[in-house]
Amino acid sequence: MITVGLIAVPPMQLMSLAAITVLQTANSLADRPTYRVEILSEAGGLVETSAGFGVDTRPLGDAQFDTLLVGAFAGKAVPASLAATVGNLARDARRVGSFCTGAFVLAAAGLLDGRRATTHWRHLPMLERAYPRVRLLRDRLYVSDGKFWTAAGMTAGIDMMLALVEADLGEGTARAVAERMVMERRRPGGGMQVSDLLTLQPKTDRIETVLAFAKKNLKAPLTVGQLAEVARLSPRQFSRAFNAATGQSPAKVIERLRVEAAHAMIIASRHSLDTIAAETGFADRERMRRAFLRVHGRPPQDLRRTSRELAAA
Repeated sequence: MITVGLIAVPPMQLMSLAAITVLQTANSLADRPTYRVEILSEAGGLVETSAGFGVDTRPLGDAQFDTLLVGAFAGKAVPASLAATVGNLARDARRVGSFCTGAFVLAAAGLLDGRRATTHWRHLPMLERAYPRVRLLRDRLYVSDGKFWTAAGMTAGIDMMLALVEADLGEGTARAVAERMVMERRRPGGGMQVSDLLTLQPKTDRIETVLAFAKKNLKAPLTVGQLAEVARLSPRQFSRAFNAATGQSPAKVIERLRVEAAHAMIIASRHSLDTIAAETGFADRERMRRAFLRVHGRPPQDLRRTSRELAAA
C-alpha cells in the first residue's frame, strides 16, 4: 500500500482534491487498492477552502508517508512552523510534491534550494523573488527533480498525478486512469502552461471545431481548403470567418499549433528533430527551425540543448 499525505493549507484550492482523484481512480481499476490517502493540516480539524466550506483533516504530527504532497492555497505566506514540519516529514518520504502555490511551502522549507521546480505562471515572479535559490522553469506543466515534484496550477496537477501513477504502476494503468477520467491524454511535463488554443479564444463553435481538428491532425497538410471543409464553408468564406474569430490567418495559427506540439515533443522525448518535424507537420527540419524563430525567437536546437542540460543536472 502506497500511503499518500495531502497537506491542506488554508484557504485550500479545490483543484488539489481534483488531482487526488487520479489515485482514487487507480484504486477503482485494481483488484485491491494501491493508494491510501489522508488529508492533513498543521493543526488538524476543519480547513477552510477557497470555495467557502471546510475539509476535515488530521494533524500533521510525525506521521510518515511514502508520498507527501502540499496542496495549493490562496496565498503565498508560509508559517515558519509549517515549513519546519514539512521539512522534517519530507526527509523520510520517498517522494515529495506540490500543486501550484504549494511550491512556496516546499521552498520555505528549503527543500527546493538548487532544484528545478515550477508553479502557476501567475506566481512565478513572486516565487523567484522570495526564493532565488530555486531553479524555476517557467514553461512547464510539472517538473521532477530527484524525489521532488512540482506542478503548475489547476489541471497540471492532474497531469503530474498521472505521471506518478505511471511511475508506480506502469504506462498502461496511467492510460486506463486517463480514459476513465475522460481525458484525451496525459500531457507531458514539458507541455506549455499557456496554449495557443486558449489564447485564440474563437467566438464561434465552427472555428473551435476547426481548431480542435487541426490540433489532432497536425501531421496532415491542413490546407485552407481542407479546413474549410471541416467548417462547411467555402475557402473564401472560411478565411474571412477565421480571421474575424481569431485575428490571425489560418496559416499563422496552424504554424503556432505545430510549434507548440513540437515544443512538447522536444522536451518530453528523445526523438530526433527530423522526426519531430515530420510528426508535427513541418515539411522538414529547416522549416521547423524558421517557425521556432518566428514564434519563440530561438531555434529548436537551443530548446533541446537546454532540456538535455537540465536533465543531466
